[in-house]
Amino acid sequence: MTLFPRVIPVLLVSDGYLVKPVKFSGDTYIGDPINAVRIFNEKQVDELLICDIDASAKGTGVNYTLIEEIASEAFMPVGYGGGVASADEARRITGIGIEKVVLNTAAFARPEVITEVSEALGSSSTVVSVDAKRRLTGGWDTYTARASRKTGLTPAAAAAQAQQYGAGEVMISSIDRESSRSGYDLKLIQSVADAVTIPIVALGGAGSLADFAPALAAGASAVAAGTMFVMTGKHRAVLITYPPAADIRSLRPS
Repeated sequence: MTLFPRVIPVLLVSDGYLVKPVKFSGDTYIGDPINAVRIFNEKQVDELLICDIDASAKGTGVNYTLIEEIASEAFMPVGYGGGVASADEARRITGIGIEKVVLNTAAFARPEVITEVSEALGSSSTVVSVDAKRRLTGGWDTYTARASRKTGLTPAAAAAQAQQYGAGEVMISSIDRESSRSGYDLKLIQSVADAVTIPIVALGGAGSLADFAPALAAGASAVAAGTMFVMTGKHRAVLITYPPAADIRSLRPS
C-alpha cells in the first residue's frame, strides 16, 4: 500500500527536446530531457512520466532512441506515452526498461489495442490518457492527436471505455488548465472518478503543493504536473523542482 500520494512530474518532448506548451499549443523550449531526468534523480522523485506530444499528431511514431537514453539514466520508474499503437511496440518499450505505457490516440481509434497491450504487459502497466476540454455549453469533450481530433466521448465515457477494455489506470488531463497554474479542474476529476474504479491520475493546472490535496479529495489517486516542476515565476523561467518528501507525506489522508 502506498504510504503517501504519488506526485508525478510530467516531461513533454517534441523532436527529442523538452518543451512546455500552453493549452496544448505554442511550445516553449525548455532544454534537454536527459538533463531533467538527472536532476529529478537527485531530487529522489518516485515516478516520472515522459510524453512525446507530436508522435501521433505528426505520425513520427515511437522515439526508441530517446526511450533508451531515458531508461539508462532514470533511477525511478518511468512511464512513456507518444505514438504507441500496438502491443508489439508496448513490449519493446517495456523491454527497454520503461514501467508503464500510456495510450491516447490509438486507444480511441481502435480501443481493442488497450486490451492487446493490457494482455501483453498487464493492466497495471497500461494507462490511457484522456484529454478533456470544456464545452461552452457545459460539460467536456475529449480529444486526441494533441487536441486536434474530437473523440465524440465525454471524459467519463472515455475513462469507462478504457477500463472496460483493460486499462489499469486513467490519466485525466485538462486542456483548458494546462500550464495555467490555476489549480486542477476538480469537477472534471470527480466526473471521471464517479465513472471508474481504476486509479486516476490528475494532470493540468497545478501551481503549488496546495493544489494537490483538493485533486486527491475529488477522486484522483495520484497527481501529476508539468509546468510547476520545470518553470518558475511570472516569466516562466526554467527551473527543475520537486517537493520534499515531508511535504508530499503531508498530503496523506488522516
